[in-house]
Amino acid sequence: MRERLGRECLYVPSCRLGLYLALRHWCPPGGRVLMSPVNDDVIFFVVLAAGLRPVQAPLDPLDGSLDLAAVPDALWSGLSAVLTTNLYGNPDPAPELAARCARSGIPLIEDAAHAIGSERDGRKVGTFGQAAVFSLSKHTAAKAGGFLALADPGLRETLAKSRDALLTPRRSRAELAYWARPYAESAVRGLRLAPAAWAVLRMLGQQEREDIRMELRPEELARALAAAPGLGAFHSWARVDMHDYRATPGRGRLARIGRKLARLDGVLDAHRRGAELLLATEWARPKPGPVQPLFRVPLLVEDRDAARAALAGQRITVGYLYDPPLDDYAGEAFTDPSPAPEAGRWFAQHALPVDPLKADRTIEVLRAAGVRPARGGPAGV
Repeated sequence: MRERLGRECLYVPSCRLGLYLALRHWCPPGGRVLMSPVNDDVIFFVVLAAGLRPVQAPLDPLDGSLDLAAVPDALWSGLSAVLTTNLYGNPDPAPELAARCARSGIPLIEDAAHAIGSERDGRKVGTFGQAAVFSLSKHTAAKAGGFLALADPGLRETLAKSRDALLTPRRSRAELAYWARPYAESAVRGLRLAPAAWAVLRMLGQQEREDIRMELRPEELARALAAAPGLGAFHSWARVDMHDYRATPGRGRLARIGRKLARLDGVLDAHRRGAELLLATEWARPKPGPVQPLFRVPLLVEDRDAARAALAGQRITVGYLYDPPLDDYAGEAFTDPSPAPEAGRWFAQHALPVDPLKADRTIEVLRAAGVRPARGGPAGV
């Protein structure tokens, strides 16, 4: 990854731990971080665990990227950092954000979990800010690992020491669960036992949400905030769907991640081909520019839940849904709401994130079910 990005990279057990490291290093406790409201709630809790106040940003309703033009000028003076999302692999306006952050004297931190192969203006996502966090469990399907990319290579040793101080000891049970997971999933899905597959994931601590968002537990969260910064009080939220997010990796796990990563170019090509097919459908609103190797393609459909059910009936799972937006989910007690929330709400309600590796079958099922494209929306979208 150092060769790919031209930046020093530090391995971390998970993207969420890498993000926590970056936030603690670059942001003072009590600072305010501009971020996307259409994002994984785990990331929201990591920001809180770092002792920071999330500030929800306006979004582009076509792809969920940050809408820089809709951020009021007055908001910038109170920010300590900007955190991009690059949702589903669609790049945020990083060049413009980096320039605005530079004028404000604050860091740009890129969350590139979905965007390991994406580019903006011919430049790789993850090379615009002071730091970027990547996931190795998304495109590579390694089910573990991540890394922190650094603009200043001189910070690697400092951040490595901070990482090591946060790691928990390697546990035999966790390593066994890691190795058992793909075989268990494959077995139950091969037998077409979908409920059993979900039960296996829950047993292994890999699927815990009963709904799109996890339970907020506001009273408990308020007590945790009093102990921030620190991961300890936020562990029950930060670990959701990945109990070993802080675990020291075993050699076998690292070897498997390495093998998966070695195939990345072929995987990115396949994602790009599938994205191209999906972006040519009636449910897509593609922006100008080259097709990205999207992790998921957010089709915009009139009835997202009906479309999701139609796909589920053909055993095509739709995941990575982020609805409602974080300001509606958490409320003003825990976050500053977006100054222009309508576009984010509309996108969260209508976005159907589809796996580009299943593009042909997905298109077939959606058309057979009569799924209609989303209409209307903010500002005449």
